Amino acid sequence: MKRVTDFLVIGTGIAGLSYALKVADYGGVLLVAKSLADEGSTNYAQGGIAAVVDALDSYEKHIKDTLIAGDGLCDEEVVRFTIEDSTERIKELVGYGAQFDRKRSGEFDLAREGGHSEHRVLHHKDRTGQEIERILLEKVRQHPNISLLENHFAIDIITQHHLGVEVNHRTPDIRCYGAYVLDLKENRIDTFLAKTTMLATGGNGNVYATTTNPIVATGDGVAMVHRAKGTVRNMEFIQFHPTSLYNPGEKPSFLISEAVRGAGARLCNLKTEYFMAKYDKRLELAPRDIVARAIDNEMKITGDDHVYLDCRGISKYTLLQHFPTIYAKCLSTGIDISKELLPVVPAAHYSCGGIVVDENACTSIERLYASGECSCTGLHGANRLASNSLLEALVFSHRAYLHAVEVVRDTEICSDIPEWNSEGMVLNEEMILITQSLKEVQTIMSSYVGIVRSNLRLKRAFDRLAIIHRETEALYNRSVHSVALAELRNLIKIGYLIITMSMERRENRGLHYNVDNR
Repeated sequence: MKRVTDFLVIGTGIAGLSYALKVADYGGVLLVAKSLADEGSTNYAQGGIAAVVDALDSYEKHIKDTLIAGDGLCDEEVVRFTIEDSTERIKELVGYGAQFDRKRSGEFDLAREGGHSEHRVLHHKDRTGQEIERILLEKVRQHPNISLLENHFAIDIITQHHLGVEVNHRTPDIRCYGAYVLDLKENRIDTFLAKTTMLATGGNGNVYATTTNPIVATGDGVAMVHRAKGTVRNMEFIQFHPTSLYNPGEKPSFLISEAVRGAGARLCNLKTEYFMAKYDKRLELAPRDIVARAIDNEMKITGDDHVYLDCRGISKYTLLQHFPTIYAKCLSTGIDISKELLPVVPAAHYSCGGIVVDENACTSIERLYASGECSCTGLHGANRLASNSLLEALVFSHRAYLHAVEVVRDTEICSDIPEWNSEGMVLNEEMILITQSLKEVQTIMSSYVGIVRSNLRLKRAFDRLAIIHRETEALYNRSVHSVALAELRNLIKIGYLIITMSMERRENRGLHYNVDNR
């Protein structure tokens, strides 16, 4: 089955929804969600969105904080226009109806997080992403030009390769014509043809055994682009959130927002020794890479499986007012964080690398855009500053919209695209092959390619992953496709990119730390 549209949008987080809402005034939009529309990382974002909205703050301060966190690898021009656009994008969200917490005076109640020199993080208690997702989805569902398709999984983007043209990473004019999409209800792969395509597919945290990402975060967009010979960069920079709830067996790991540390919580080991002073003068408000490595080192010194976050210095009123979800979650596990120490452990949280895009969110493949966590814009460099990600998605989706509406006017649909060919493929009944391979991939990445790496660990990870890759490709090439098999294939690709780019980086920068680098 073929479907035709002006704008194809794959992903329904803040990046995909904000973009779809704007381009819909200029043509038809097919908006694709691999699961339910609100089941993505945006919905799980607790802390907030960083922006300059206070008279005591300034663009220059926010720019400086972002550049420091990025450890010399940020694109300063990108940082500047993203931060300078922050005020306008917040006004836009508020105009849609987003309810950010305010003081009695009516001013925004701004939080401060690690790496920030000022209070500049807007929030809706500890459910900021959920609030943004709510209002954007509400607007999207009301727009007559948007068709929202839930439970539709993008298998691959369509390029000249599908027309029989040979392309490689040096081909200068690879072009995207849409995507092959698996309709989960009908169990059928359809051909979606579009004048422009936006990838807003989110992160890849599930390549690790422990992650705060929802189960849908399997690196689909990055994997599709790399297979299509597009440009991907900086995948070695995986941000591990320092504080997820230590609750073995729970997936995804429950995030304990950095704003809790911003409110005064402190880290200590199991002997109740506060340790951050040994690692950084900014203590618990140091950038995430420093805090995560400090916790990792403490755990290795003591041999313990976790450390503690001490929230007892924060008033119960503040905990209930600002962190009601966190308080309730911890209470459900038997911990009253106003009285007891909270066990925490680092978890894979955010990918600073991804699909390389320019200032208009254009990828190296013509007519293909990327925004949000799947993209690599130059904003984050070697380490993302807390709460800059939601802002980045808004800014780059806005710039993509301005560019795409012009491209659509002069673009025709390519109608020569063949339907998906599943001839000779059989239903794979050996789910154990897929589930076991997934566990192996996650174990390999968590054991050898985590917060601290070494040349030996990376080589071992590469060799182990190569075996799983060969086995999975053989299975993929003879099987009727399922989401589980496609996600496994994507995660293997993500693991390969993280490992190889980690091997290539011979210096320690930001989130990448190799004990053999000097």
